[in-house]
Amino acid sequence: MTITRLLSFIILFSFVDFFPQTTDENYMDIRRRYENLQKNNSSALPSVRRYIEKAKKEKNYSRLVQGYKDAVLFSPLEKNKMLYADSTILASLKSENNDLISTAYLGKGIIYYFNFKKFELALDEYLKAYHYAKNTRDDYLKHKVKYHLGVVKSYLGYYHEALELFTDCHLFFEKKSRERLHPNELYNNTRGYYNTLHQMMVCYRNLKQFKTSDSLVNIALSKTYDMDDFALERGYFFKCKGLMEYNHKNYRSAISDLNQSLDPIINAQDFAWASVVYYYLGKSYRSTDETKSLRYFTKVDSIFNTHHFILPEVRGSYEELINSSRKGKSLEKELYYTKQLLRVDSVISKDFTYLSAKIHKEYDTRILSDKKEELEKKSMGRLISTVVFIILTAFFLCLFIVRYYRERRIQKKYAELQQKLSSPSLKMIKNSENRQSETVDEEKKSILSLEQREELSTKLSKFETGNGFIKKGLTQSKLASQLGTNTYYLSTYINENKKVNFNRYLGDLRIAYITELLNSNKKYLNYTIEALAEECGISSRQNFSDLFYEINGIRPKDFIRKRKEELEGL
Repeated sequence: MTITRLLSFIILFSFVDFFPQTTDENYMDIRRRYENLQKNNSSALPSVRRYIEKAKKEKNYSRLVQGYKDAVLFSPLEKNKMLYADSTILASLKSENNDLISTAYLGKGIIYYFNFKKFELALDEYLKAYHYAKNTRDDYLKHKVKYHLGVVKSYLGYYHEALELFTDCHLFFEKKSRERLHPNELYNNTRGYYNTLHQMMVCYRNLKQFKTSDSLVNIALSKTYDMDDFALERGYFFKCKGLMEYNHKNYRSAISDLNQSLDPIINAQDFAWASVVYYYLGKSYRSTDETKSLRYFTKVDSIFNTHHFILPEVRGSYEELINSSRKGKSLEKELYYTKQLLRVDSVISKDFTYLSAKIHKEYDTRILSDKKEELEKKSMGRLISTVVFIILTAFFLCLFIVRYYRERRIQKKYAELQQKLSSPSLKMIKNSENRQSETVDEEKKSILSLEQREELSTKLSKFETGNGFIKKGLTQSKLASQLGTNTYYLSTYINENKKVNFNRYLGDLRIAYITELLNSNKKYLNYTIEALAEECGISSRQNFSDLFYEINGIRPKDFIRKRKEELEGL
C-alpha cells in the first residue's frame, strides 16, 4: 500500500468520527449513549453536543433545554456548568414554557448553591423558579423548587419553616416513589424522597429533637442498604448516623460511621458537608488522639481557604486550633488561626445576614415597603455591629501580643537578677569593695593620700554594712559630716573608687538592699511600693520604681509577682 493510499484511508476514517450521525438518528438514540454515565463524566460531552446541535437545527427548544441540562450534568468544570446553565435559561425563554423556564432557573440556582455556595445568587435563581412554577401542573417540579427553598431555610437556621416544606416534599416524593412510573421518573422521585429525609434529619438534629432524627437515620439506612444507585444519599445518612453517635458520646462508632460517609461526599465535591464530617471526626478523636484530631480540624481550615465558605457549625475548629497553639506555645500558629477566625466570622456574618433578610422579603410574605425599611435598618445595624466587633477583636489581639512579649522580657530579666542574687561572684552591691571595678592605680595620682583613702574605705564599709544608707533624707553633706570629712573628699573618693557619683552610689546601695529583702524574706512581698520605698530610704514611689527598673531591668511590681509565682511553685 502506497503512502498516498494510506493517507486517504486515514482521512476517510477521520471524517467518520467528525461528521454527525445520520439525520435519521433520533434524540432517544443519542441520549442512550450517555444517560447511564456518572455525573461529571466528560466522555458524555461529544454525544451531548450532538444532541444540542440537532435541537438547534430543528429549533426544538424543549429538547435544547434538555441538551443543555445534560451538558451541565456531565461537565466536570464548574465554570462550564455555569455557561451551560445560562444557555439553558436562554433556550427555555425562547420556548415560552413556564415549566421549562422554572426548571432552567432552578438548575442555575443549584449550581450557585452546591458548586459555589453563593447563597445570594442561588436564592435569586430559586425565587425566579418559584415565580414561574406557581401555576404549574407539574407537581414534581413544584416540590423540587420547594425542596431547594427549604434547604436554604435550613442553612439559615429557620428549621421549623424548613421542616414544613420538607414534610410536604417528603409526603409527595414517598407517594410517587411507590407508583409505577418510568424508571427515570421513579429514580428522580426516590432520590427526592431520600434527599428530603436527609434534610429532615438535619432540621430535627438542630432543633434538639434527637429521637425523631435518630429514628429517621435508622429508617433511611435500612432502606438504602447496599444500593449503589444512591451511594451519595447513603453517605449523607452515614454522616447523620455519625453525628447521632457523637451526640450519644459513642465516639468510636461515630468515627466509623463518619469515615463511611466521606468517600461519596468527597466524590460529589460537597465540600460543605465534608467540612462537617471533618469537624466531628476531630471532636471524636479529641480525647484519644490529639494529633489526629488536630489534623481533621486543619482540613476544615483547608476547605475554607480553598472555597472561602464555611458553615457556622464548624466554626469551633478554629477555637480548638487556637487553644492547641496556645497550649503548645506556638505564637505563630495562634496568630494565624486567630486571624482565620476573624475571616470566618466575617464570611458567616456577611452570607447569613444577607440571606436572612432576603428570604423573608421575597419568599415568605412579600414584605411591604414599611417592613422593607425596617429590615434595611436592622441590616445596617448588624453591619455596624460586625465592624465594631472586628475592630475590638483586632485591638485585643494586638494587646495580647504586646503583653505576651512584655511577659517574656520580664521573665528573662527576672532570671538574670536571680542569677546575680544567688551567685557569690555576681552578688549585688553590699559593701564598697564588691562594687569597685578596679582599684585606683598606684601610679595614678589622686588628690587623696593613701591614708585618707584607707580611712574613707573603712568608714564607708562600716556605713554600708550597718545599712546607714537607708536613712531617709541622707545627703552627701550629711554623710560627709557623719564620716568626719568634707563633701569634696567624699565625692572624690566615691568617683575614683566606686566609679559613680554620690547619688547613684546611694541608689545602688538602697536598691540592692531592698532587692535582697524581697528575695529572702517573703513578708516584704506583701508590702506596698510606697512602703518598700520608705523601707530603703527613697522619698517617693515613682523615684523608687524608676530607680529599681534602671538598676535591675525590671519593675518592682513585676519582680514581686514573679517571686510570688516562683515561691508558690515550690
